Amino acid sequence: MITDYFDAGAARYPERAFLQSDTLRLSYQDVVVASHAIAHGLTQEGLANGTIGILSPNHPDGFVAMLGILRAGATYVPLNARDHIEDLIWFMRFTEMSALVYHEQYLPHIDRIRSEVPTLTACIVFDDGTAAEHSTEAWKRDHRGQSCNTRRDIDSIALIKASGGTTGRPKAIMQSHRCLLAAYRIVNQFTAPAKDPVHLVVAPLTHAAGATAMGLSAFGTRNVMAPSTDPAVILELIEREQVTHIFLPPTMIYRLLAHPDAQTRDCSSLEYVIYGAAPMSVNKLEEGLKLWGQVFVQFYGQSEAPGVITCLTRQDHSLSDAAVGHLASAGRPTGACEVALMDDDGRFVPAGERGEIVVRGELVCPGYLNNAEADAEAHRFGWHHTGDIGVFDESGYLYVVDRSKDIVISGGFNIYPSEIEQLIWSHPAVQDCAVVGVPDDDWGERLTVVVELKPESEVTAESIIAMCRNRFGSLKTPKQVEFWETLPRSSVGKVLKKDVRAKIIAASIGTD
Repeated sequence: MITDYFDAGAARYPERAFLQSDTLRLSYQDVVVASHAIAHGLTQEGLANGTIGILSPNHPDGFVAMLGILRAGATYVPLNARDHIEDLIWFMRFTEMSALVYHEQYLPHIDRIRSEVPTLTACIVFDDGTAAEHSTEAWKRDHRGQSCNTRRDIDSIALIKASGGTTGRPKAIMQSHRCLLAAYRIVNQFTAPAKDPVHLVVAPLTHAAGATAMGLSAFGTRNVMAPSTDPAVILELIEREQVTHIFLPPTMIYRLLAHPDAQTRDCSSLEYVIYGAAPMSVNKLEEGLKLWGQVFVQFYGQSEAPGVITCLTRQDHSLSDAAVGHLASAGRPTGACEVALMDDDGRFVPAGERGEIVVRGELVCPGYLNNAEADAEAHRFGWHHTGDIGVFDESGYLYVVDRSKDIVISGGFNIYPSEIEQLIWSHPAVQDCAVVGVPDDDWGERLTVVVELKPESEVTAESIIAMCRNRFGSLKTPKQVEFWETLPRSSVGKVLKKDVRAKIIAASIGTD
């Protein structure tokens, strides 16, 4: 079971801090005792055989409750605290949630959740200072000293996780203990610490930051909860807490690098700056290497094949002439699964040619909950289809060209936005950008770029257009350039291109 990683760390380092915030310090032994007590409480209430969700911002109690749910033998459903309440309730209904563990800030929504999720039999709040029927705090007292560690089959479902939902309602991805154990093994293989590890938790614990914390717990890692995503706060914490490991989406790395404190804070403790979830600007990656040194690691994957299909290792992140060419890649296969490229007819394509990235092996999840159509689509020809378009070079490095759904067809030609975004990212005034296609009577789709500028920076649309024309010629030159204060992003930092596209279309309709 995936809790074995935590238990291995707890056995070796019982008194070491596992979770730390501004107001709290929990040792590994504290978390062992508390999570067993919660598991015992869930079992005594008859809740151990269902699906149990946690609805909370990043909070130490959320991680403890997750361990308790898994110890009880239940299936854990991570709910994204940044999602709208309507979407959260929909996913609770779809996964037939039997119990909900929640932070007290969600108390105003609990009556509605109870009434609209018919399978829900219990709601358990963290804090027992409320009028709630159950609380994890009370269970930690009442069941203290009780042991509960229900062992489940390695192929049983540990988590049910919502997909990004970028094309409509999210799919419910079933992650088994087997595929998650494979992911943790690979993360630890490529990010093994040289000294006592300190992991700064910035991204949501429901996503990669939580998986990183769970995997690294085998090393006795201290997990420091950042109180905000303010770049100044993060840089101060790296210096003060001597952080060795941090997972960040590229957007957050851009903000750290652009902040003036990045030049003055001592970040020499960093061993691994792990990034993923979206492509990263090569120019900004080079900037980070010059500032912090050779500390970056990229993992490429998705929830259906958790996180570690390929890895661009710390050694690959070099400013040497031989290595710079690989910085735009997603690295090479990790060994967690087979990786290949396939055309629409199920034929494999050779190195140098583009195809859809497909994978198979123990890293691949069992499938989607109650969605046979999505299962059949994703598992064509006996491989899991990622929906990403890639190309292998002669050295075995995989370049993720684009999402198949993001390809723009303009004037009858396929245009891959990622290569245009890489160029625009290189402009010193650009913080981030998104290239999309919007309907056009002449072109079919009009190539459009939306630019988010760095603070106090300026660039004209004409300059962006000229930059693209000089590099790519007319075909891949945007016909339209817009400047927005911020791009719409998901809770894990991905730019939501469907929202970008919808906003541009809505604006054009409003001006017709």
